[in-house]
Amino acid sequence: MDRIVVGAHYGLKDWLTQRITGIVMALYTLFMAAALLAGVNGQEGWRALMSHGFVRFFTFLFIISLCWHAWIGVRDIWMDYVKPAGIRLTLHSLTAIALIGYAGWAIQVIWRL
Repeated sequence: MDRIVVGAHYGLKDWLTQRITGIVMALYTLFMAAALLAGVNGQEGWRALMSHGFVRFFTFLFIISLCWHAWIGVRDIWMDYVKPAGIRLTLHSLTAIALIGYAGWAIQVIWRL
């Protein structure tokens, strides 16, 4: 009996990507929690924290990780539960546009400080 394999075959790569992006987001969350516990509060405190290149880069990495993580998760939902190809393509496109827009906006805010 021949086995017919169908699908996009994202499997392992996406699983690994979600684990890596999840680790990046967890580390960033711990870093920000430590900043809060260290007494960084108010606009001046946050501006001082975000003025460091490392923090900006880490925040940039967090945003990219968040968007990539979200893309994989939402894309899989659309692929699994939306069967009409036209609707699925539309949802994929709208999701990609929204995530790119969110990332672009966040990056503008970070690097404009």
